[in-house]
Amino acid sequence: MTISPPMVDTSAWIRSFHPAPSAPARLVCFPHAGGSASYFFPVSRALSPDVEVLGVQYPGRQDRRHEPCVGDLISLAEMIVPQVEPWLDRPVAFFGHSMGASLAYEVARRLPGVELTGLFVSGRGAPTRVRDEGMHLADDRRLIADLARMSGTDAAVLADEEILRTVLPALRADYRAAETYRYQPGPPLSCPVTALIGDLDDQVSEPEARPWADRTTGPFALRVFSGGHFYLNDHAPKIIDLLRTHLTR
Repeated sequence: MTISPPMVDTSAWIRSFHPAPSAPARLVCFPHAGGSASYFFPVSRALSPDVEVLGVQYPGRQDRRHEPCVGDLISLAEMIVPQVEPWLDRPVAFFGHSMGASLAYEVARRLPGVELTGLFVSGRGAPTRVRDEGMHLADDRRLIADLARMSGTDAAVLADEEILRTVLPALRADYRAAETYRYQPGPPLSCPVTALIGDLDDQVSEPEARPWADRTTGPFALRVFSGGHFYLNDHAPKIIDLLRTHLTR
């Protein structure tokens, strides 16, 4: 059966790099702080045409760089909800890395009556675990150093001052959103939740990730990979296989 894309124009927020109108399932991906939808282009390429992968493009970066950045995670989640809703005409799972994990969870909470086929939360402690290191208040030099330390950004970008000037406002807003986010109690989800972390990630420990189990009445799994905060760059084939198995079974 062929399913048409939504009639509502969501193109500013939702990117489909490899449209797959006949795919039986979708995966909506939420980028990390400072990241963009294009980070998930390789995931889209790998899973197409079995799964249609959608990347969320936050304001203030790449082709949306002239739009105001959003430094509050709940506000950003509420903006994303109506952009995602038109894509819920077939089974959908969410994947979020770092800040994107919290954001994916908050968007899922705001979709009453919609049961995701899965929520994949990567590189992020459970919502009840607060870790505010004040990086959003740091000067540019410290912010760039933290970015380099986590090895999630191309070295060429970090060495280009002009590019950095365009990236830093979005990065700072995202850090603010991630660090000032506080969980508000509410009903748990009912979908399966899978937490993925790197064993050397100083941003999230196993004890911080395990309480994601409390955020759903459905099954929970914790997968630990070797590596730091961007462990997924080194384990892409394994993660792709995990997603494909879950989404196409």
